[in-house]
Amino acid sequence: MASNDIASSRRSFLQLSGAAAALAGFRIVTEPTLAHAVRHHSVVDRKDAILLDSNENPLGPSSAARDAIAAITPQGGRYRDDLSDELVKLFAQQEGLKPDYVRLFAGSSEPLHYTVLACTSPTRSYVTADPGFEAGIFMSKVSGARVVAVPLTKDYAHDVHAMLASATDAGVIYICNPNNPTGTLTPHSDIEYAAENKPKGAVVLVDEAYLHFSDAPSTLDLVKADKDVIVLRTFSKLYGLAGIRCGFAVGRPDMLDRLDNFGGNFMPITAVSAALASLKDAQLIPERKRINAAVRAATFQWLERNRYHYIPSQSNCFMLDAKRPAKPIVDAMAQQNVMIGRVWPIMPNWTRITVGTQEEMSHFQAALKKVMDGTVAIRPSSRPRKSRGHIDGRIVPA
Repeated sequence: MASNDIASSRRSFLQLSGAAAALAGFRIVTEPTLAHAVRHHSVVDRKDAILLDSNENPLGPSSAARDAIAAITPQGGRYRDDLSDELVKLFAQQEGLKPDYVRLFAGSSEPLHYTVLACTSPTRSYVTADPGFEAGIFMSKVSGARVVAVPLTKDYAHDVHAMLASATDAGVIYICNPNNPTGTLTPHSDIEYAAENKPKGAVVLVDEAYLHFSDAPSTLDLVKADKDVIVLRTFSKLYGLAGIRCGFAVGRPDMLDRLDNFGGNFMPITAVSAALASLKDAQLIPERKRINAAVRAATFQWLERNRYHYIPSQSNCFMLDAKRPAKPIVDAMAQQNVMIGRVWPIMPNWTRITVGTQEEMSHFQAALKKVMDGTVAIRPSSRPRKSRGHIDGRIVPA
């Protein structure tokens, strides 16, 4: 082997070894991980519960996706990486991208974590909204990065200007749009401002897991313009493939190459087949968006009639103001077999509700009225466990 080949191999090995060391003993944190951490364990059989705590899509995979899974199952003994290539090419074609700008993952949680690990360090901070999706906070513990959590604006958008001002050493600026948990939007112009004015070398990580439920424009145009932006997409939400796991990271090839140092493998062929069938169904996004919007609007109308306060959302979840500490409300709802939550420390009187089917939301309404009217006793919460979403001493308010 030539000396330069040996040196290249050694560098690759050291990169992989470093990545393995960083990931050793650490698991990827996902929405179900966080929901499970605060779940009321007295509800033994979740099959009979109303599940509004994990932002799942109760409609599940489309009929075309289910048929695709059944059809590909006999080939489960094969890796079929050609299917992964087909999925990447189809998504790239639909979005006007070059295929090498797209990487395929088992959901969007993996590339979220890998981006934080690749781009933050003890000298490069992780910047996020508060409240926001907490997963990146955990990987910052592995990378040793300072976490800067900036409160949302009065309209519950990301305060992009404050985020930039609060961390001139930013390595990753994370924007979930629509935001989890509030379901609110951050204007495209603000995200564009972040991409143009961020610290040199920083990455704007835009999580579009819930984009399809809203009317917001995507930020893929910033990727096409070769900005320092990585966009995350997943089939877990509108497409209903949360338990099947498929998603994308979209960005310049040189940026995506940095994620390859930390993980990646052949995808489950069932997930890829279901995702292909989902992308080929031109009516799936508008139809499911319509269904979610209709149930969400009906729920908001009921809340308003009963004088409950909420944050208007353009997603499949919303925040409800309990007007008192929300954790006992979450526990009391669980006693009614309706699972809601979580509660974010910055908003202790609020809890997040997933938009389910109309039937599920009717159960939610009946249970909530009992709890809020005092028909059901609200027991004091047991001593709370330390939130898995916030790390003591590492959240730095702006």
